[in-house]
Amino acid sequence: MFKHILLPVDGSPTAMMAVDKACGLAQAFKSKVTAIYVIDPYAFSGVGTDFAYGQAQYLGAATAEANEALKGAKQVLEAAGVTVKTSIIEGHAVYRGILETASAIGADLIVLGSHGGRRGLEKLVLGSVAAQVLAHAHLPILVVRD
Repeated sequence: MFKHILLPVDGSPTAMMAVDKACGLAQAFKSKVTAIYVIDPYAFSGVGTDFAYGQAQYLGAATAEANEALKGAKQVLEAAGVTVKTSIIEGHAVYRGILETASAIGADLIVLGSHGGRRGLEKLVLGSVAAQVLAHAHLPILVVRD
């Protein structure tokens, strides 16, 4: 049923729950999995040249975090015998990076975690990557809640 699963991860416990779900689905359907971590390289755009050094530090830290998150996902999937490819994606908005990658690789399912604990103003201000993916996607999505 699902031949190629896209698995966005961010290193959170909820993302690891999504890894487990994607692993089970991949085993059941003999799917391949592409695990990605999306970095917004433009987080410091528009704040002036004084932040160029800060941006370099941010990108370095984000890349290190991405590598750790992808390593954890890859270990779980490979231990279960699932074929997995990992990639760090740059995108101006995380949800766009996810959807553009899904389209580019021909994914037929996205499995991602959602931080369901956010409420009120925090939810309004921070938004939700999962909600944005759900709002704009044109393929099935499995959202794993914490």
